[in-house]
Amino acid sequence: MSFSYEFSPTILREYDVRGIVDKNLESADCFALGRAFGTFVARAGGTKVGLCYDGRASSPEFTAQLIEGLCLSGLNVEDFGLGPTPLAYFGLHYRDLDAVMIVTGSHNPPEYNGIKMALKSGPFYGDMIQELGRMAKEGDIIQQPTRGKQICLDIKKPYIERLCQDYNAHGKPPLTVVWDAGNGAVGAVLSMLTDALPGNHTLLYDTVDGTFPNHHPDPAV
Repeated sequence: MSFSYEFSPTILREYDVRGIVDKNLESADCFALGRAFGTFVARAGGTKVGLCYDGRASSPEFTAQLIEGLCLSGLNVEDFGLGPTPLAYFGLHYRDLDAVMIVTGSHNPPEYNGIKMALKSGPFYGDMIQELGRMAKEGDIIQQPTRGKQICLDIKKPYIERLCQDYNAHGKPPLTVVWDAGNGAVGAVLSMLTDALPGNHTLLYDTVDGTFPNHHPDPAV
């Protein structure tokens, strides 16, 4: 069955795909992106992609559509669940994957969402993102006879262990820190991190909430 899809050109940015939910970024965009990125990875010889998502209301559905697109491209998907963007980058190497995708609106207001991508060989940006748009529009998408499989995998514990490794190796003194999670996805792992570090730690707004009820998600604001 042939497939083609045209993205709004405004959502194909330099370093990610980003837009306003249900205005220029919706579930159909995520499915098409999964098909195009899956094709890109498969043609490079890849077979495994990891994925995680942030706490915005649209993120679980967007993630499901990406996974469907990736699996139809014949790729196996490791779903790391809710977590911060660096969790996926850690998983890329820890799980020896070919690529990762992260559903995140980053520092933008609640009505935004987006998708970041990375390859084992390095960042995925610029002309590569524009190439996904061309592939989807022209229907330059592989049709695999066998769909890939999805597994859910919790890698938070080894991620936290790796974060603490360098600090603990140097025998540094206890910390006194106030951590402002800003209701972002880092809240999914923050208490695990502070429990593993010495000292006194105060956590602010560590409940993941994509409406960001306490303050704007941009730390510079």
